[in-house]
Amino acid sequence: MATDSHQEKEVQNLYRVRYTVLELLSDRGYAVMEDDTDLQLSREEFERRFETNANRDWLTMLKQKQNDPTDQIYVFFPDEVRGKALGVKPIAAKAARMERDGVNRALIILQTGLTPYARQAVERVNDAGRFRIEVFLENELLINITKHQLVPEHVVLSPEEKRMLLSRYKLKESQLPRIQKTDPIARYFGLTQGMVVKITRPSEVSWIILRSIFFCASLTILNM
Repeated sequence: MATDSHQEKEVQNLYRVRYTVLELLSDRGYAVMEDDTDLQLSREEFERRFETNANRDWLTMLKQKQNDPTDQIYVFFPDEVRGKALGVKPIAAKAARMERDGVNRALIILQTGLTPYARQAVERVNDAGRFRIEVFLENELLINITKHQLVPEHVVLSPEEKRMLLSRYKLKESQLPRIQKTDPIARYFGLTQGMVVKITRPSEVSWIILRSIFFCASLTILNM
């Protein structure tokens, strides 16, 4: 009975995590279908697939940008030994698959996390600049934080929109407030250094820039 209850909770959580991942991809500009292959997959069908698959490989996704089919991203759900962090070998296997398929971005969704060596391996891959791997824990994706009532609307500016913003207000990048790259919103949108986010609140509009690991309060310009 306890085992059944644990599995039921695992399926429930994984269903919610998958849905949030699809919303995240859509918000980043990737093509996500509004049908039973993606967002409209029912809980019952998800449970059926979960029960008929021995591992989590079936959850793997490959999506492409809506405006650029060559810009693709993998989403991996590696199999893990319960309660143990994921090691280097599975990370190396995912990186090799990305290289083989010509995909330079990936999300890795984990239950427990990475070992220190695996974390270093991901950092080395990202520092090399050719690939970018982002790691999320399942409990970070049980809800979509951008839909929380206390979180204002965030919109990532395009390079041209950023240029127009700086020109309009006669600002330099260094004058924009900064956000930590570890901030949940920065991670949700996959922000990289130099990207600017527009924040819209009921009575004001703000902009923040991801410059490094530093943070300061957001610049506020009243939305008159």
